[in-house]
Amino acid sequence: MEEPRWLDDEERPAWIALCKTLMTLPGALESQLLRDADLTLFGYMILARLSLSEGGQKRMSDIAEMANGSLPRTSHAVARLEDRGWVTRTVCTGQGRRFTVATLTDAGRAHLEAAAPAHVAEVRRLVVDPLGGDLLAVGAAMERVVAALGLPAGSLAPDAQVGARR
Repeated sequence: MEEPRWLDDEERPAWIALCKTLMTLPGALESQLLRDADLTLFGYMILARLSLSEGGQKRMSDIAEMANGSLPRTSHAVARLEDRGWVTRTVCTGQGRRFTVATLTDAGRAHLEAAAPAHVAEVRRLVVDPLGGDLLAVGAAMERVVAALGLPAGSLAPDAQVGARR
């Protein structure tokens, strides 16, 4: 049996810092969104993805893929958004297949536009500003991690950019 490649004295603290970030950043972003917009981070990402999609529409399976989430989890999240009047769902058929499309409503777009400034400010405060000029390098490194996970490169781009202006 081959000896494991243990983390060295420089890699270990970097790995621990990354783990702390992965475990705490989503909760910090979600706390801001819940407080200021009564939205979960997943709900915000769904609205953002829809807002940047052609016609404000996406198949539910595409939304689930964007979040690396299950279709049932995505369906539950979209149902909550639908209950608030921010999204509608339509069952479609085509090429012998049945699928559901989520569509952003005008009320959903207005809510997202109202929520976005405070969310982007929090993203800047917690991530962009502390990383400074390292942001692009970190982003490129994370794309390599995404590839190692077997996910498509740029899986959030271009139609799910956080804080992008149209």
